[in-house]
Amino acid sequence: MSIDEMFIKDITARFESCKKLGDKTFDQLGEKDFFFCPSTESNSIAVIVQHMSGNMLSRFTNFLTEDGEKPWRNRDSEFEQTITTKAEILDTWNRGWDCLFNTLSNIEPAQLLNVVTIRSESLTAYDALLRQLAHYAYHVGQIVFIGRMARNSSWVSLSIPKGQSQQYNEGMKYNVQ
Repeated sequence: MSIDEMFIKDITARFESCKKLGDKTFDQLGEKDFFFCPSTESNSIAVIVQHMSGNMLSRFTNFLTEDGEKPWRNRDSEFEQTITTKAEILDTWNRGWDCLFNTLSNIEPAQLLNVVTIRSESLTAYDALLRQLAHYAYHVGQIVFIGRMARNSSWVSLSIPKGQSQQYNEGMKYNVQ
C-alpha cells in the first residue's frame, strides 16, 4: 500500500472516529438535551450539528473541482436554531457525514496533491482534508462537552472513566496481539 493510499485509509478512520464520538453522545441524549445551551453566548448541540453539516456539504460537494465555500451556503443561518427535533438533527448530522465519506471513498491517491480552494485559499487536497479533520474534531469535542453537561451525573464516559486509568492500562497489557 502506498503512503497516499495509507493516508486516505487513515484519515477516513479518523473522520469515522470523530463521527462515532458524536453518535455515542447522541445515544445518551434526550430530545431536550440537543437544545441545551450552557450560556447565552454558547451554541446548542443542534446548532453545532447544523453548522457542521452545512460545512461538510459545502466543502465536500465537488471537493476537487469547486471552491469549498459554495455560493448556496448561508453560514450565518447555520447558527440560528432551525431544526427542532432529534430526528431532524440526526438526519442533518448523517447527511453531512455521508457527503464527506462519499467524497473520501472516491478520491484517488494521486489526487491528494491536487490544488483545491476553500474561500479562494489554495491548498493541497490532503491539507484541506487535515484542515477539515481538525475543524470537525473541535466541534465534536464541543458536542461531547455539552452533552456531558446536559446529562450531568447520568453521563456515561466515552473514554476511560475517572479513576480507572490504571485498571484500563492493566487490561490493555493482556489485549496486545
